[in-house]
Formats: sequence, structure tokens, C-alpha cells
Amino acid sequence: MILTPREKEIFNLLVDNFSTKEIALQLGISEKTVRNHISNVIQKLGVDSRIQAVFELVKLKELRL
Repeated sequence: MILTPREKEIFNLLVDNFSTKEIALQLGISEKTVRNHISNVIQKLGVDSRIQAVFELVKLKELRL
């Protein structure tokens, strides 16, 4: 497993079209923390953007669309 449970939770919400602000409110964390989790995943995967991270995670069967 590549993602932590929190990272997976955040990316599932991103796929469901939630904004960073909405994710933060839903999870009770700051927007900065959400962005940090997203940045960590982007770095782990060696990609340049959120959308590339989503595609890679789907390919790796870490996420479902």
C-alpha cells in the first residue's frame, strides 16, 4: 500500500470532486494539512500534479474512479 489511510481518504474525496476547503471541513483538519497530504502523495509518486497523482493511483489500483 502506497497511501496512508488519511491520504487515501483525501484522494477519494478529491475524486468525488470535493475542494481542498470542503475536504478540510469534512475531516476537521486545516486546508494546509490537506495540501500537505496531497503534496506528499505527489512526491511519493514522482508526478507533477494532483490529476497525474489520481491517474497513477488508479493505475496502481490504490484508487477507483
